[in-house]
Amino acid sequence: MSAQKSREIRLARRPEGMPTPRDFELAETDVPSPGPGQVLVHNIYMSVDPYMRGRMVQRESYVPPFQVGEALSGGAVGQVVESTNPNFKAGDYVSNFSGWKEWFATPGGDLTKIDPAMAPIQAFLGALGMPGLTAYAGLLKVGELKDGERVFVSAASGAVGAIVCQIAKNKGCYVVGSAGSDEKCDWLTKEVRCDKAINYRKAGNLTAAVKGAFPEGIDVYFENVGGAHLDAALANMRMYGRIPVCGMIAQYNETALPPGPANIINVIPQRLTIRGFIVTDYASLTPQFLRDMSEWHGAGKMTWRETVYDGIERAPEAFIGLFKGENFGKMLVKIGPDPAV
Repeated sequence: MSAQKSREIRLARRPEGMPTPRDFELAETDVPSPGPGQVLVHNIYMSVDPYMRGRMVQRESYVPPFQVGEALSGGAVGQVVESTNPNFKAGDYVSNFSGWKEWFATPGGDLTKIDPAMAPIQAFLGALGMPGLTAYAGLLKVGELKDGERVFVSAASGAVGAIVCQIAKNKGCYVVGSAGSDEKCDWLTKEVRCDKAINYRKAGNLTAAVKGAFPEGIDVYFENVGGAHLDAALANMRMYGRIPVCGMIAQYNETALPPGPANIINVIPQRLTIRGFIVTDYASLTPQFLRDMSEWHGAGKMTWRETVYDGIERAPEAFIGLFKGENFGKMLVKIGPDPAV
């Protein structure tokens, strides 16, 4: 394999504010030859996710920062091409965390076999992968959802938000999602089964729009955005409401700290619980999550959308597109051909 070349995306410099194409560089290396006990994998799809923006900053966090001049890493699915590891054979499909590169060799401890009979392999980067588990754990465990409650979801047409909405509907809840276009809002009501959808770009006063959608208030607000969405939710929460905080994408590219929610004092009289979480804290839920998702999908109670960019050279463009709302559902980059298609 050494005569072949592998392309990868490296961090060229640390972004300031919104990332630009100049913050990334496309590099070429030799395809590695697997050593004893190793596995050679060719990635087919890679994921770009909002949390990666935080890893481009030099600071301590729950994951180490990306290093300038080195290949980025992220979720991917690929196929084993060569293996001297008894746990994997050529042809196996695997999920991994070595995205942003076409080929890589590994001892195999970072690989998880996936079953292409369950769903298309790229679904294991979205609905059946980290975003889906984030939705599942965040809503049911962190948000402590009860059947029949009132649920508000920001970024509801995204990879996490759409799954949150459908899990809540499967639990008999009243669900309202927020998205940034009429097309996305139509999809939320017609296919995701949201009771209502709010186009926040047209809403004007978002707090009033949320009030109109929740005349009896919100039991659970699934937070993906922050900013005006958090303000609107805090103004409309019911007593003992819960706010699981998955992310705050509106803040990721800020170069200065934005003002805090002016109505954060509502936490006190409404006895609210606001709790941040990291999906890896709930990895033990994966078998239960996959069983439930498989059952819902088989019953026609779970759907999802994907936005796919072709070619690893377009990975920076796809990543930047996340912060401009250019994705509809899970944002993916197709790196190479899928032999199963």
